[in-house]
Amino acid sequence: MTFNRWIAGAGLLAALGAVALALGQRSGPSTAIRAPEQRPTLALLTSLPLVFGEDFGLEGGGSAALTRLDQRYNVVPIGVADATSLSGQHLLLMAHPRAQSAGALVDLDRWVRKGGRVLLLADPRLDWESGRTLGDKLRPPPAFADTGLLAHWGLTLSGPTPDGRGLLAVTRSGRSCDVLNEGLVARCRIGRGAATIIADADFLNGEPQGLGPMMDELARLESR
Repeated sequence: MTFNRWIAGAGLLAALGAVALALGQRSGPSTAIRAPEQRPTLALLTSLPLVFGEDFGLEGGGSAALTRLDQRYNVVPIGVADATSLSGQHLLLMAHPRAQSAGALVDLDRWVRKGGRVLLLADPRLDWESGRTLGDKLRPPPAFADTGLLAHWGLTLSGPTPDGRGLLAVTRSGRSCDVLNEGLVARCRIGRGAATIIADADFLNGEPQGLGPMMDELARLESR
């Protein structure tokens, strides 16, 4: 193992620990495997190679994160957070998504305010190995591309901090948001819906047992 890979592994462990602390990891119904007929739909919007490999083939896809999600949800990948893609959906996981158009952001905000639930992983510096060159449109963006959504919800995202994660803070208009664990997580009440923002996505590149805090938060959003 090279020094750089060792550093990356240490950063991943730190991210896992921080997210678990912020969300309050627990064992129980939210971590249990559900029968296929009991799995609600989870829309998934991501730039990360969770469903397919970087070449969009079956090889290299089917990540540990997808395996864990598939145990509790009927995961439906979507390509954009617009009204058509979100129609009929109740729960959305945006895992370090690409920049969304202004129209899609308006649709997303309207969907949440009408009762939608979203878990957004917004990493200001993604530490994820990729075989694609910098600038390749198929490579995950190096940082979360916030084109105004967080500000609209009353939040700012800065960083990365020395441990590689982001820092969320509430603006004057963000009175409906609660920030946890020194800025790692924000939970917001938006209209009739809810949004949880985690300022990190590197923890997805790990083992299934390290995804418990995220699964707990999805279960919390699902039950709201």
